[in-house]
Amino acid sequence: MTTMRAVVLDGPGSVAALRLREVPIPEPRPGWVRIRVEAFGLNRSEQHLRTGLAGNPVFPIIPGIEATGTVDLAPGGEFAAGQPVVAMMGGMGRAYDGGYAEYTVVPASSVTPVRTSLDWATLGALPEMLQTAHGSLHTGLAIQPGQSFLVRGGTSSVGVAAAVLAKEHGLEVLSTTRNPARLDVLRELGVDHLLVDDGSIAARVREIRPEGVHAALELVGVNTLPDTLRATGTHGTVCFTGMLSDEWTIPDFYPMDYLPNGVRLTAYSGQSSDLPQADLQRYLELIEAGKLPVRIHKVFALEEIREAHQLMEDGGAVGKLVVRVRD
Repeated sequence: MTTMRAVVLDGPGSVAALRLREVPIPEPRPGWVRIRVEAFGLNRSEQHLRTGLAGNPVFPIIPGIEATGTVDLAPGGEFAAGQPVVAMMGGMGRAYDGGYAEYTVVPASSVTPVRTSLDWATLGALPEMLQTAHGSLHTGLAIQPGQSFLVRGGTSSVGVAAAVLAKEHGLEVLSTTRNPARLDVLRELGVDHLLVDDGSIAARVREIRPEGVHAALELVGVNTLPDTLRATGTHGTVCFTGMLSDEWTIPDFYPMDYLPNGVRLTAYSGQSSDLPQADLQRYLELIEAGKLPVRIHKVFALEEIREAHQLMEDGGAVGKLVVRVRD
C-alpha cells in the first residue's frame, strides 16, 4: 500500500473546502515518526485555519494539530513499532501535514507514548484537550487546592476538561454556559456553581465569592475578558487561553484602565512538552478508573469531516468532537 485517505485543505473556505483524497503515505526522515492514526479530536484552531483566521499557514495542507494511534515507523529508533502514542502541536497541521489522515509524520519531540485500555475514540479526544486544560491550570494559573476557580466557556471541550481537572485538584469550581439547557451537563461534571452567561457575570460571581475568585480561565475571548477580570479578586489571576468568540485582540489597550487593581492577566498557548508524560499517564489511569469523566459529544467517521466541522463552527457541541479514522 502506497496511498492513504486524508483530508486536504487547498486554501481557506467553508466546510466544503475540506476534501477527502487519496494521497501518498508520507515517509519519515530520522528524528521524525510515522504514526498509524486511529482517531483525532477537532480543535478550534483547525476551524481558524479553514476559515482563514490562522496566521502563516502553508497550503495545500492536511489539517489537524493532534492525533492518536500506533507507531508505524521511527527511523531514529525513538519508539518501537506498534507502540501506542499521542501526538500534538509542534507545527502539526500548520507548518507540515497534520492528523486528518490515516498516517501522519511528526517530529519525535511531539510524540508521547501511552499505556492505556481506553478505546481509540476516547483516547482521541484527550491529547490537546488535556494539554490545554492542564497547562492553563498549572502553567497559566498555578492553581492550589482550596482555591476558587471560574471557567468562562464551561461547556467547550477545554472548559469541560478544566473544570474536571480543577475538581480533581481540590478547587471550588464556578462555570458558565450561554445555554440554560446545558446546566445539567456542568452539574454532572461536579461543578459547584453554575452560571448562565449573558455577557455580564461578575456581579453574580461576587454574590457567591464576595472577594472574587482566586483564578479564572477565559475561553470566550476579549469580548468577555473585562467582565472576567472584574470577577477575579485582588492578587488573583486570569488566564486567556481560548477565543470561542473569534475575538482575540484588544484595540487601544491601556493597562491601567483595563486591568482592575491587583488582578493579574496571563495567557497560555502550549506544546506537547507542557503536558509531561507522567501527568498524561496519571490522567489516563484516572479516566480508566472512572474517577475523571470525559465528555465526548459525538464521534464521526473520516468521510464525515465536513459535518464535524460544521457542528464545531455552529457551537453545537458540549464536550469534544472526535473523528475515528479506522473501523
